[in-house]
Amino acid sequence: MGRALGASVKRLWRLPSVADTAQLGTALARTCPWGEGPRLLFLSGELGTGKTALAAAMLESLGVTEAVRSPSYALIETYPLTSGVAVHVDCYRLNDAHELEQLGLRDHYASRTLWLVEWPERARSALPSPDLWLQLRMLGDGRSAEIEALSAAGVAWLAALESTLPRQS
Repeated sequence: MGRALGASVKRLWRLPSVADTAQLGTALARTCPWGEGPRLLFLSGELGTGKTALAAAMLESLGVTEAVRSPSYALIETYPLTSGVAVHVDCYRLNDAHELEQLGLRDHYASRTLWLVEWPERARSALPSPDLWLQLRMLGDGRSAEIEALSAAGVAWLAALESTLPRQS
């Protein structure tokens, strides 16, 4: 789909608290480089690492006022935005990547659409390439977030994020 990047760019953030995870989500929402095509953010990490909390903070920053829950059972939730739509997908319960086609995700491959995909590794072959792939890990009492830019839009997004929310050393 023309989104591949020759070499990826990675950055690491330390997230000592849940508030820091939410702050990262807010910064990701504010720095999203809207343009042609959708923006895709993949969220990986073990259960309890904060994927849904980060997604909820992003969506709240984008104006979503309803409660954001993990779409674990519905598999997909859509949220209207001021100018577009957010699609929150959870692939955890998929048995096969091809089950995604039944969800109608292709209908959401348009400009001003933000895809937030939890557990993307379970359906990787059926998903388009992401702009950013965010890996959350437990780190002592807190978490870490490694973010990899995998498209030109992802590189711009990561650069804007880093200037908005500097990484802790």
